Amino acid sequence: MQKFMDRDFLLSTETARELFHGTAKNMPILDYHCHLSPREIAEDKKFQSITEVWLGGDHYKWRLLRAAGCTEDLVTGNAPDREKFRAFASVMPQLMGSPVYHWSHLELQRAFGIYEPLTPDTADSIYTRANKALQKTSARGLMRQFNVRAVCTTDDPADELCWHEQIAKDPDMEIKVLPAFRPDNAVNLEKPGFGEYIRKLSARVGRVLQTAQDVAAALTERIEDFAEAGALCADHGLDSMMYAPPEPAAANAAFGAAMAGAPIDPAQADAYRTLLLLECAKKYVEIGWVMQIHFGALRDVNRPMLRRLGRDVGGDAINSRSGSEKLGMLLNAIEENSGLPKLILYSLNPNDNAAIASIMGTFQGGGVPGKLQLGSAWWFNDSRPGMRAQLTELACNGVLGQFVGMLTDSRSFLSYPRHEYFRRVLCELIGEWVESGQYPDDRPRLEKIVADLSYNNTKNYFGF
Repeated sequence: MQKFMDRDFLLSTETARELFHGTAKNMPILDYHCHLSPREIAEDKKFQSITEVWLGGDHYKWRLLRAAGCTEDLVTGNAPDREKFRAFASVMPQLMGSPVYHWSHLELQRAFGIYEPLTPDTADSIYTRANKALQKTSARGLMRQFNVRAVCTTDDPADELCWHEQIAKDPDMEIKVLPAFRPDNAVNLEKPGFGEYIRKLSARVGRVLQTAQDVAAALTERIEDFAEAGALCADHGLDSMMYAPPEPAAANAAFGAAMAGAPIDPAQADAYRTLLLLECAKKYVEIGWVMQIHFGALRDVNRPMLRRLGRDVGGDAINSRSGSEKLGMLLNAIEENSGLPKLILYSLNPNDNAAIASIMGTFQGGGVPGKLQLGSAWWFNDSRPGMRAQLTELACNGVLGQFVGMLTDSRSFLSYPRHEYFRRVLCELIGEWVESGQYPDDRPRLEKIVADLSYNNTKNYFGF
């Protein structure tokens, strides 16, 4: 029997073990999509407890705590940190098969050197030891501990980027902390607070935005500002994939209705979104950015929770009507308008992977390796089965050797072992293919593929 989450965790073949320990394990981390606070990095925040750094802001864990019967004061409420940690420890033994169970123990091992399982019996001891270790480190210290070379945070066009500027000027900070352009508040005009946001964006660019074309011009201007701050990529979040002919009259009708708080025609809303996406993509091509699109999330399903706690607290789900059939129309429109930028596509619905991969294949080319990418298993799919399914689909309908690999998509400085988890799953899968005779045991080539999928492809694709 293999020991609990030992050095060969998930590495079921000799090939997997050799590839992971010899190549993948020690590769640096480039986390090209995360939700870390640039302010906390700039100020090199010190955390008062493991509860703050580990459970604060982690809606993955919050959902599990609620599902196990914990009351909200132990989830997002005002219960003492030790009590929140004890509550999570009481849930952990029930999470057999959960990626959160695996990530959490990898985080305890790598950040704090704690190797026993987290249970109600070990909770207080682990809490004390982890807190003692935290007193000797900080946000930057944790990033260095995990061998992080660069991160891309998630930043709004109206953000002033002052924390990124401060980090960039700090001679003691060798890790790149780059902004990433996330214009969802300007694009998704049906969302509450759209009019207020447009006024905020207007203040940022110094002029009143009165039309869809004005918004597009403001976003283009802010893309240039982000590029000057070191940004290499943008990310767009759509509830579902959409496309409509980007007719200015329809786009402006939608914009006008949204600003007036009036009902918005769905087709006109899609025309507005399409117009902005085409203009942004054109700019990305011009400056050489990577464009990412996340779609297929059913947002804020639990409305009472939304009213009580706000967004991003665990109230989202998978959208079974993700609109992947419209992806080809949107990509074709971008291709005809300006040509496609480098593009990574993520659907929260795993049933979309084959369709995305096949549509991507029709737009590859231009001498750019892996120009269009099937994004890593995202959110609810960020598990061993989900990662294996995404890697297998890409292998079947694309070029696996060009994949740009893993990201954390996290708000926590302890989440970097997700990269290790991915690398273990990757080596496990490759090892199975090699040892079953599906791929030759060509070690130099295998080592290169693993190194590329762990680090090199990301570095080259984004230009870190």
